[in-house]
Amino acid sequence: MSGDLLQTKLYLPRLRPSLVPRPRLIETLNQGLTGKLTLISAPAGFGKTTLISSWIHHLQLTIDDLRLDAAQRVTIAKPKSTIVNRIAWLSLDENDSELAPFLAYIIAALQRVEPHIGASARPLLQASPLPVTRVLTTLLNDIAQQPEPLMLVLDDYHAVDSQPVDEAMTFLLDNLPRQLHLVITSREDPNLPLARLRVRGLLTELRAADLRFTVAETAVFLQNVMGLNLTEDQIAVLETRTEGWIAGLQMAALSMRGQEDVSGFIQSFTGSHRFVLDYLLEEVLHRQTDEVQEFLLKTAVLNRLCGPLCDAVVGRLEIGDWLPGDDNNLQSPVSNLQSQAVLESLDRANLFLVPLDNERRWYRYHHLFAELLQQRLQQNPPLTSPSLGGKQGGIADLHIRASVWYEDNGLEIDAFHHAAAANDMERTERLIEGNGIPLHFRGAGLPVLHWLASLPTTLLDASPSLWVTYASALFFVGQHTAVEQKLQAAEAAMQSTKPDEKTQDLDGRIAAIRATLAIIQQDVDAIMRQSSRALANLHPDNLLFRTASLWTQGYAYYLQGDRAAASQAYADVIAISHSFADSIYAIAAAISLGQLQEADNKLVLAAKTYERVLQVAGDPPQLIACEAFLGLARIHYQWNDLDTAQECGQQCAQLTQQIESIDTFASYGVFLARLKLAQGDVSGAMAALAEAEAFARQHNFLFRLPDVAAAQVLALLRQGKLTAAAQLAEKHDLPISRARVCLAQGDTCGALALLDPLRQQMAAKGWHDERLQIMILQALVLRAQGETDTAVHLLGEALALAEPGGFIRIFVDEGAPMAQLLAETAVRQMMPDYCGQLLAVFKAEGQQIAHDPEPSPAQSLIDPLTQRELEILTLIAAGLKNKEIAEQLVISLNTVLYHIKNIYSKLGVNKRTLAIAKAKELNLI
Repeated sequence: MSGDLLQTKLYLPRLRPSLVPRPRLIETLNQGLTGKLTLISAPAGFGKTTLISSWIHHLQLTIDDLRLDAAQRVTIAKPKSTIVNRIAWLSLDENDSELAPFLAYIIAALQRVEPHIGASARPLLQASPLPVTRVLTTLLNDIAQQPEPLMLVLDDYHAVDSQPVDEAMTFLLDNLPRQLHLVITSREDPNLPLARLRVRGLLTELRAADLRFTVAETAVFLQNVMGLNLTEDQIAVLETRTEGWIAGLQMAALSMRGQEDVSGFIQSFTGSHRFVLDYLLEEVLHRQTDEVQEFLLKTAVLNRLCGPLCDAVVGRLEIGDWLPGDDNNLQSPVSNLQSQAVLESLDRANLFLVPLDNERRWYRYHHLFAELLQQRLQQNPPLTSPSLGGKQGGIADLHIRASVWYEDNGLEIDAFHHAAAANDMERTERLIEGNGIPLHFRGAGLPVLHWLASLPTTLLDASPSLWVTYASALFFVGQHTAVEQKLQAAEAAMQSTKPDEKTQDLDGRIAAIRATLAIIQQDVDAIMRQSSRALANLHPDNLLFRTASLWTQGYAYYLQGDRAAASQAYADVIAISHSFADSIYAIAAAISLGQLQEADNKLVLAAKTYERVLQVAGDPPQLIACEAFLGLARIHYQWNDLDTAQECGQQCAQLTQQIESIDTFASYGVFLARLKLAQGDVSGAMAALAEAEAFARQHNFLFRLPDVAAAQVLALLRQGKLTAAAQLAEKHDLPISRARVCLAQGDTCGALALLDPLRQQMAAKGWHDERLQIMILQALVLRAQGETDTAVHLLGEALALAEPGGFIRIFVDEGAPMAQLLAETAVRQMMPDYCGQLLAVFKAEGQQIAHDPEPSPAQSLIDPLTQRELEILTLIAAGLKNKEIAEQLVISLNTVLYHIKNIYSKLGVNKRTLAIAKAKELNLI
């Protein structure tokens, strides 16, 4: 989103070399720095922006710099609070009424002062729906960490007409940290909690009565700034007539230039602001040549001006008599004058032109001046120039010229705005479609929707493609429930059109959108049916929707368990997307492909895929990158790089927390639980899983519950809660988890009965991840059953499958029984290097390996003790009673008694003292 922001809106306006000093107002503003908000509220033309710009200039000066020219005898007081020298500026306009772009500009303005502010909040703005509270909370937390005070100025807040923006600003003000002072200029009081701030002494206000020029200030302005030689009486009359209204004084001064009867002009200068303004506008415009008037009126359709853009709108001017400048009567014949020179001349002549950058390339008209120029343009629309065919297109043709220029310069959103203003349906629709990537795919969903909503139904029915665009835009702004109605309207409109390639492609687009909608409901049949229909009807050149359909088709294959077909579909999406940039579906397909590679145990390849995704996702990354971070977290966990795994997991969590509803949060909870179990934090693992389960149920992500339940079974077994684990595994029909419970209960036959057919099924499907898990668990069951040779052989096969991926935790997480089985495997010289690597991890974690390559007395146990049994045996030797053991291990007393019974049986004893003696003899404790 940051690439779509107009940087000139963030520039502090350039100060004129001659300004009227206003020490009384500067002092008031200085005193207000101790509060939260400074509000400058007054009608147009009262110098609000100029005052704030001047104040900022003084704030950034040192005490020596604060001394003004001695002839003026003016001293500006230093604020009693700490001088604020970190100041962010944002010039607002009517295009800032959408909350997400508004907040994007707020963050961009603050980042010009401190680049780290809003770094975490900015990716939130891509979410749909927008998580407003999280955005603002994250932003406020960043501001609160700043060591020095800063100021944010929102200029022309009245241009923003949006209740969501007002609510967001209210939240900011209610929670504003002491490091930030907010300044707002507006033509009207904003809909903010002003009364509450006023009562608490946190609001400083300057209004029209405060901003009006005094007689003394009027004299300085007219004589020193505007260069008029007036008497005190004439100045007093003008001050009375204008009531200190600065814009009125400026336009009066411009009108008096060259007047022979100045006194007569001043005496006749009366009336309300509206009529005075009309009169002055006439006088100012009439003092310009016809060519300059034409330039001013035609360029009034532009919000911002630069030379090349104005050239495109008005053409090259033929100015032979007058060029605005310091001398109103300047005679400077110029032919074919380019617009840039005109803009610079208007700037020098103080004709209400505001520079927007230090290079003086971009300008805008003073808002009041622009409004009046637009009003006059509406009253007297120009004739179309011969270059447009000589037709009377008037103002619409000016917008078309601007639209063409913006499009030629790669600014398609601006081009769209002008095409829409011209009511050029064909051009507007083409611009929305973009060069393969529609505007609403690039963050302009709401402007597109606003334009479509303004069109009558008859017009939409006449162009079914607009209904399809309507549906697509609704989907991208998160209004999913309204999409189907627009699709049905498109189909109804298509009934009256003759079938051709275009209608067939529209039918494909409709199906592609419906396939994407079906993913939300996990409706596999609908996803597959609509995806297939889309691919059959979409035009071969419609690459964006074809990639969308291929991705949804791949998703359906994955849900059906056909991983090979899903992988091919994702690969096709990526291949097609190479021909055009910024495809969200290419990123989604790459992530999905990485997940399939991970499932195929190709961890190195999957890691590279995820890393490529993060490179494309940008910095800060797009929210979709949360899945890539989670994939890397799982891989680094398997590689036993727990620190990196935790870091990647945290980055995933930061992104998922910025999205209102995404099932990735539940998957992250499962990963976090596995990490905490590896760290020995069983209670932390259970808490993470409880939160993941609650989230999945709340957001109806029920398909994530089996993964959560499988991790919960592991945690319950670690706690010795066999009954609860068995019930949970049975409830969710988790055969691998049920086999784990059987093994923990000593029911090896039951475990093998579950695992044998399941292993065959996974091998037939080609699900290598599931097959590897089953083989590892089978080997442990076989060893517990006393079939050591078979267990070692099976483990050897599993090691051969796991070694290319560098798996570690999948073995280490199985605890002491796996360590012993690995030691036995190493003795037989099966995968000795890999076994040695794994055994080294066991030893590093303090795991006793009863079956080292050098035989130990513990090998005499036919049925080795489990990890839990060894823990309980150690506590028995420490003198703990059964109840105390249960409390320390957070398991039930019955579970403790069950394990003690197994310990006695395996050691061949019948009481504690004998068990302790036997354990010491076998070097178990």
